[in-house]
Amino acid sequence: MTIDLREIFDQNEADRYALHARHLNKHLVRHLASIGYDTSFTRGQGAYLYDRDGEEYLDLLAGWGVFAVGRNHPTIKAALKSAIDSDLPNLVQMDVSVLAGVLAKKLLAHVPYLDRAFFANSGAETVEAAIKLARAATGRSRIVYCSDAFHGLTYGALSMNGSDVYRNGFGSLLPDFTEVPFNDLEALERALKDSDVAAFVVEPIQGASVKIPSDDYLPSAASLCKKYGALLVVDEIQTGIGRTGRFLAVDHWGVEPDMVLLAKALSGGFVPIGALLTKDWVFEKVFERTGRAVAHGSTFSKNDLAMAAGIAALDVIESERLVQRADQLGEHLLTEFRNMARHHEIIRDVRGKGLMMAVEFGAPQSFKMQAAWGTLETAKKGLFSLLVAIPLLKDHKILTQAGQRFIKLTPALTISESDCDRICRAFDAVLGESERVPSAIWSLGMSLIGNMRKARGMAQSASA
Repeated sequence: MTIDLREIFDQNEADRYALHARHLNKHLVRHLASIGYDTSFTRGQGAYLYDRDGEEYLDLLAGWGVFAVGRNHPTIKAALKSAIDSDLPNLVQMDVSVLAGVLAKKLLAHVPYLDRAFFANSGAETVEAAIKLARAATGRSRIVYCSDAFHGLTYGALSMNGSDVYRNGFGSLLPDFTEVPFNDLEALERALKDSDVAAFVVEPIQGASVKIPSDDYLPSAASLCKKYGALLVVDEIQTGIGRTGRFLAVDHWGVEPDMVLLAKALSGGFVPIGALLTKDWVFEKVFERTGRAVAHGSTFSKNDLAMAAGIAALDVIESERLVQRADQLGEHLLTEFRNMARHHEIIRDVRGKGLMMAVEFGAPQSFKMQAAWGTLETAKKGLFSLLVAIPLLKDHKILTQAGQRFIKLTPALTISESDCDRICRAFDAVLGESERVPSAIWSLGMSLIGNMRKARGMAQSASA
């Protein structure tokens, strides 16, 4: 018997939103419909998505950065097919994985100051492992993290998530977690001074809004951690493996942390995987003797498909020189956006490194635009971002992430120079149109109202 997944997909594609509304998360369906993001994509290739009508979209979201090498890369597909066809002795458990050893060696070659790798099934699982290893290695319990941080949604990771949006409603979280402002060395030192801190866990660039630290922050944070005996744990789950134009984002500042957390891009876009890289002495504090050889682990963590995807993803990153490409194209895009800001007063800031960037909006200077901005902010804080994101998708076939007062871009590292030109032309056109107030506000309002009605109708149909 052969199961044809393409046939299953095609037979059910028209009902995708009804299926989700009925059997999964109906509020997600309503949200997508209300902002006009119910596009019905049916295929992905490289940096592009295609809808049911065959229209091509440039994907600047890349699955939250998962598709660094693009969607359905032939090298990743071939590696996974090879792993399946080879009938490998997968997950024997009372043995060790050859492919895990190969992948660990490849990863550590990129981070030569670290010695050991631990594999997990996701970024969040990797964060959970970091908490356990840090506490075991130091004999301390307190974890320091930053405001506005995002480290995952499992309980340990959630306990150091700097946003109440994700924390509210889930009861008591884990104890001994201390929040400090990002990019604030004085606050960090105050937290570390009590000498009971196991680790300072930080994103080198905060992924939620692409917040970049001052040049002295991470080097000084490393020095403070060393001074007070805390581990420096750097969450590179979103920023790592080439995203910022370096293999690790901390490489921009010459920092060598005690622990590095990776995931997302390491999957090649196919099989979830997380990796924790650390020093010998940290690892040995957990796996300290034969009886503790399995003190921490996970049933599926070193499965052959995940290891094959990781090996192939690193090979693509290296052979196609995607780290260098991210650096060059990212610098080009940032320059173009900063030039654009000179004649679009609504742009307050353009920031990023490599192909991870944000275009932030703020109150304009002109009275006419100030009135329009005030109207939008009164209706819903950060609504202007949708004024940009919706026409980018509908009129220019470019998929982006709209945050509060900013648009975030994390495209595949495989995008071309012509893609960059397309992005700049589209942003310029949309921002120009948004300045035609009040017509732009009226158009957005009518569009959102129509979408909300559509969303309610879909939810009612699903509940019938």
